[in-house]
Amino acid sequence: MKLKQRVVVLVAVLLLLGLAKLLLLDGGEGSAASRRDLRAFRKMEAGLSLSRGARLTHTLQSPWEVAGQWVGPREVYPEETPELAAVLTALGTARVERADVGYKGTQLKALLVLDGGQKVVFKPKRYSRDHMVEGEPYAGYDRHNAEVAAFHLDRILGFRRAPLVVGRFVNLRTEIKPVATDQLLSTFLMQGNNSCFYGKCYYCRESEPACAEGENMEGSLTLWLPDVWPLQKHRHPWGRTYREGKLARWEYDESYCDAVKKMPPYDAGPRLLDVIDTAIFDYLIGNADRHHYESFQDDGGASMLILLDNAKRDVTVHQTHGLFWECSSG
Repeated sequence: MKLKQRVVVLVAVLLLLGLAKLLLLDGGEGSAASRRDLRAFRKMEAGLSLSRGARLTHTLQSPWEVAGQWVGPREVYPEETPELAAVLTALGTARVERADVGYKGTQLKALLVLDGGQKVVFKPKRYSRDHMVEGEPYAGYDRHNAEVAAFHLDRILGFRRAPLVVGRFVNLRTEIKPVATDQLLSTFLMQGNNSCFYGKCYYCRESEPACAEGENMEGSLTLWLPDVWPLQKHRHPWGRTYREGKLARWEYDESYCDAVKKMPPYDAGPRLLDVIDTAIFDYLIGNADRHHYESFQDDGGASMLILLDNAKRDVTVHQTHGLFWECSSG
C-alpha cells in the first residue's frame, strides 16, 4: 500500500470516529463519557490544523529560538504549539544565507543555513510522486515528500519525535549558488536546460545527480535540532544485515526478543516501547530501512527514539511489507 493511501486511511478512520461521535450525540443526549470524547476529538482537530502563511505575533524571539525551546528529552515539540504554523512558514520562506554539502550519510542532501543562523537539511526531489521502485524495500533514492508526510503523521499519532519538516522550492541560480561553498559548487552541472548537483555522500555519483526543472528545484527542509541537544547513534536491534543470503538474528531466533529485553537500554525505561512505536510508524510510512536510530546523548536510556531520516519510503511494484518482527515489552 502506498504511503499516500496509508495516511489517507488513517485520517479517514480518525474522521469517521469523530463523525460517529457527532451522530451519537446528535441522536440523543449522550453520556458524559461521550461528551468528553467529543471535546477531546475537537481539541485534537484544532491542534492539528495549521494556518497557511502564519507569522509570529511578537518579535522578542526568532522562529528558531521558539522551536529550540520546545525540544525536551521526550518530545521535539509540545502538544500545544500555537506557533507551529508560524515556524513552518519561516522554514519555508526564510532566505538562504549559506549552502554546503550535506553531513555524513549515504544519500544526497545539502546543508543550508537560513536567515538568523538556523541550519536545515535540504533533500532534493529525485522521483515523481507516483514513481515505482523495483527491488528490495530499501532500494532507490530518498523521497523528499516522504519526509514531509512522516512529520505530519508524527503529529497525528501524537509521538512528537520527528524534527519539523516542510516542502520548499529553491532557485539554484539565485538562492543557492551565490551562497554555496566551493565544495558544493564543484558538484553542479547541467543536463540539457536543467541545473543539477550531486553533492557529497557515500552513494553520491556525478552520473546520478539530482536535477531541477530549469533552475527551480523541489525538496524538503528539515529543521536542525539545537546544538545543546547532541545526538547519540545506536544500531537498531531489529536492523537488517544488508548482505545477500545472511539473516539477522531476529529473522531466525524466536528467543531474540527475550534477549533484547535483558540488554541496556532496553531492559529499563521507555526505549523498547519507543522501538515498538517506531516499528508501527515505519510500517505506516513504508520505511524498511531503519538500520540505526538516534537518541539524545548521555540520557541513561530515558531519551526518546528520535524519528530522523524518514525518506526511505517503500513504493515498490506489487509489494506490501508487514511488521517484520514481533516483541512484547511485558
